[in-house]
Amino acid sequence: MKLIFMGTPDFAATILEGLIGSRHEILAVVTQPDKKKGRNQKLSASPVKELALMHGLVVYQPNKVKEPQFLDLLNELKPDAIIVAAFGQILPKALLDIPKYGCINVHASLLPKYRGAAPIQYAILDGETETGISIMYMDEGIDTGDVILQEKLVIEPDETGGSLFEKMAALGASCLLTALEQIENKTAVRIKQDHEQATYVKMISKDMGRLDFSQPAVKLERMVRGLDPWPSAFTFLDGKTLKIWKAAVEEDDEASYAARPGEIIELRRDAIVVKTGEGKLLIKELQLEGKKRLPADAFLRGYKLACGCLLG
Repeated sequence: MKLIFMGTPDFAATILEGLIGSRHEILAVVTQPDKKKGRNQKLSASPVKELALMHGLVVYQPNKVKEPQFLDLLNELKPDAIIVAAFGQILPKALLDIPKYGCINVHASLLPKYRGAAPIQYAILDGETETGISIMYMDEGIDTGDVILQEKLVIEPDETGGSLFEKMAALGASCLLTALEQIENKTAVRIKQDHEQATYVKMISKDMGRLDFSQPAVKLERMVRGLDPWPSAFTFLDGKTLKIWKAAVEEDDEASYAARPGEIIELRRDAIVVKTGEGKLLIKELQLEGKKRLPADAFLRGYKLACGCLLG
């Protein structure tokens, strides 16, 4: 097939890499414009753009994909299908109608659950035990199109947002190639989504990582994993940001019931034990503002903490 690929972050780059290694022809790659990053605010290319240029592919970066000139360009390329993975813009009907076989989306959830921008993180935040990839025909709605195929993936108890991203991207690349073969062979199905069962998730923001110790320890531990590597779960210690990278959960006991949420109630060799709204959060790996990421024992050797100290 002759394809146009549209995507932006690392997840999409893995999907593109799978297409590059396939028999399909990539006519062009479309990604978001370069953005300023870091302290120096230097322009930075997306992972998709970097990969595309490495392989000598043509790259387009329209500010808005609904611009008439860009739509004319896509029409001239005459793609059989347009592949979309975490692109970052809503596609207008005029674009959806261009390819012979339509626009095909690689979505990182088992639709209709977790439509929207951050399905991978929310699967962990919500305590799901499985998730998966959906390959779907795009329509004018947000992740509302007919599903071609789905494949499930187990979420491990120690899964982080980063580790799940990698697994889902690899699975997405594989599922996409299967779906393209089915489309080409005219064996692809169209499974209508049950819109009454749909759930939506919003974009992840930096503020979402702030730990509220009045919440149950189980929820806070999921935040630690689900928001790793970005924006990361954090709190405050002596006026400085304290990132929490690894944690575990224990039930309350008689000694912890009287403590306040956020209070350090025990210092162990391998953990800093904090009271929460329900249960105890065992902080096992952490990073104080301006310092290195350390296991709890190494942190405690270099920083004086005492029971009764309050985080947050």
